[in-house]
Amino acid sequence: MVKVVVCGAAGGIGQPLSLLLKQSDLISHLALYDIVNAAGVAADLSHINTVSKVTGHVGKDSLAEALRGAHTVVIPAGVPRRPGMTRDDLFKVNAGIVRDLAQACAENCPKAFILVISNPVNSTVPIVCEVLKKANVFDPRRVFGVTTLDVVRSSTFVSQVKPQFEPHSNRVTVVGGHSGATIVPLLSQIKQLSFTPEEIKALTHRIQFGGDEVVKAKDGAGSATLSMAAAGARFTIALLEASVRGKRGIVESTYVHLAGNPGAEWNLRSTGLEYFAQDVELGPDGVANVLALPNLSAEEQSLVKTAIGELKGNIAKGINFIKEGSGPASKL
Repeated sequence: MVKVVVCGAAGGIGQPLSLLLKQSDLISHLALYDIVNAAGVAADLSHINTVSKVTGHVGKDSLAEALRGAHTVVIPAGVPRRPGMTRDDLFKVNAGIVRDLAQACAENCPKAFILVISNPVNSTVPIVCEVLKKANVFDPRRVFGVTTLDVVRSSTFVSQVKPQFEPHSNRVTVVGGHSGATIVPLLSQIKQLSFTPEEIKALTHRIQFGGDEVVKAKDGAGSATLSMAAAGARFTIALLEASVRGKRGIVESTYVHLAGNPGAEWNLRSTGLEYFAQDVELGPDGVANVLALPNLSAEEQSLVKTAIGELKGNIAKGINFIKEGSGPASKL
């Protein structure tokens, strides 16, 4: 049985993400957790004629039941970004939520794959890892920051500039992190295309700050929920294809803890960071191989250097949140 748990299932990302996951025949039990409305979302989705059973779990007292026996836990829980709010502004609100969910995972499903969507991912993934380390159940192969939306946006935006680039079947490698200048699309690796310096500059900026387009367009009503749900479902299904079906050669960009992951030694040395997003081959145990950074253009080298500078602070913020015991208990 493959049980997938969505924590934050009644939210703006959680509902469409749960709908997309309900379509998969890889999932036999879809457990939906939230502090409100999860039962209604579960009842609604349970009427869809696909194989997975759907259960709803509402409130902190039901969290253990939701997580018990989980194969994969997807965490989109938290508050959305609002106009004028950076991903880093979200930290104080979302860090406590992610910490408490990670602790619940450590207690109830210590071997589950944990997929972190809650922003700011650059900091929330270190929070999850630090909690698991303290509980002595940390496996770096099983914790992922979902940066797939940056890849999805890259393919979409490149295709709008170069119509011959088919966005659904072509990937763009994106490295670094998952906010602003930490997002580095490696456009030089798209060998079938050539770009002018102006196109590269415009595309890179749009990919890095694509989330702002949505926040502005929604005029205070939310952030990128539907596209994030699609990206989150894509990564979740890719992981299930590799871990459940044993499909080989599945590569996705994702933000992971480098030390202890196979193949990560080169990136660990070259970046000097504990966490970094890059292409990862997925396998039965999660990370099968971290792919080394390719040869970068001069512009990309400069962008990566900037990203590393920002990521150092983001990572330290997440680690210190746990080590210093910061923040009150969340409402989950």
